[in-house]
Amino acid sequence: MQTQTPCSDYRETKGLIYFARMLDKIRLNADGRLAPGYFVGVADDPTFFDARCTRFLGINYDELVERTLQGGSDEEILDWCFERGRKPGEEEILIWNAFLSKRGWRDDASADLETAKKRSGLSDHDDIQTWVDLHDVEEERTPRALCSH
Repeated sequence: MQTQTPCSDYRETKGLIYFARMLDKIRLNADGRLAPGYFVGVADDPTFFDARCTRFLGINYDELVERTLQGGSDEEILDWCFERGRKPGEEEILIWNAFLSKRGWRDDASADLETAKKRSGLSDHDDIQTWVDLHDVEEERTPRALCSH
């Protein structure tokens, strides 16, 4: 079976970035099609984006996996999260999106990002300034910061 990479972190679901990517990883992993090397779930590290997203929404990751594999659109599953956990307000979503899209840029995750870039053979890429940039480059997408130039 052919593996594939998940969608971009930037894909929005009801204004929220990353959620669609997390669901994509869940679905691909369950089908045995997630390319190797992806972090899935919350057990490995509480700073991984899956863990942060489920905490932000106040939901249990394993329950989210179960709900996702029952089917439905990303929007329907996010509504389920809002009902079971919490529904962040517009400003909270704005803050979440800003935090996630800038993670690794001049913050406490910068050193880990540099290590990951080296591990991927991308240490010479100054265009990779955030974890989302790294995901995009590793998955052969142009980092968003460069798309408008």
